[in-house]
Amino acid sequence: MIEKREFAELAHVNHDWLQARHHFSFGKYWDPARMGFGPIRVWNDDQIAPQTGFPMHGHQNMEIITYVREGAITHRDNMGNEGRTEAGDIQVMSAGSGVMHSEYNLEDDETRLFQIWIEPRAPGGNPRWDGKRFPQGDRVDQLEILASGFDEDIDNGALMIQSDARLYGARLTPGTLIEHRIAEGAHIYLVGSAGQIRVNGELVDARDSLAIRDIPVLEIEALDDAEFVFVEAWESQN
Repeated sequence: MIEKREFAELAHVNHDWLQARHHFSFGKYWDPARMGFGPIRVWNDDQIAPQTGFPMHGHQNMEIITYVREGAITHRDNMGNEGRTEAGDIQVMSAGSGVMHSEYNLEDDETRLFQIWIEPRAPGGNPRWDGKRFPQGDRVDQLEILASGFDEDIDNGALMIQSDARLYGARLTPGTLIEHRIAEGAHIYLVGSAGQIRVNGELVDARDSLAIRDIPVLEIEALDDAEFVFVEAWESQN
C-alpha cells in the first residue's frame, strides 16, 4: 500500500506568525479519517515568522522530533535545557510524565521545519531533551539514521527516542537510486524536503508525502538535487 498526499492537499491553518500545514488531525484541524499512521501521530509542516514562536506550553506521553529545513529554532524547557537547532539538524524531546517548553524563531528570517510526534512504547518516564548537528555531507547519496529507539543506532550516533521507530534522512544527487528494505509490520511515512524523487514509481515533490505499508522494499530515485526524511515505526507490543 502506498498512499500519496500532495502538499496542496494538506490542511492549512493561518496564525499570521505561523503558517501550519497538518498531515494528520491537530489543533483546529480535525479529520477522524486522518488521526495518524500507526504510532506516527503528528506531522506538522510549519513556517515560523522571524522573532516569533510558541510560548511555554506542556506535553506528556509523546516523542517529539523537530527537523529544521530552513533557519533555526531555539528550545527552552523547565528542565533547564536550552538549544538552537539549525537547518539540517534535529532535536528530540521525550515528554514522558510531563514537560513544559517553548520554541522560538529568534532569527531575522523565516524558519521552516517538520515536527513529528510518535507514540512512546510505554507511558510515563522521565522527560528529556537532546539535539545534535548532523552535517548534511554525511548523508549524501545514502540514508542516515537521525533518531531511533534502538540501542544499536544510538551507539552509532542517532539521537534517542522512546519509541519503536527510526527517523531516516538523506540528500541525493540527480540520478542516484537507493533501496531500503522495510521491516515486517512497519509503517513508513516519507516526506520530501527539497527537490523531486521517485519512490516505487510515485513522484514526490518537496513537502509531498507517502504513507507506506505492506511492501518489502523502498526504491528511491533522485530526479534532481533532493532531500527527504521518513519515519519507520512499529506498533508497540507493550
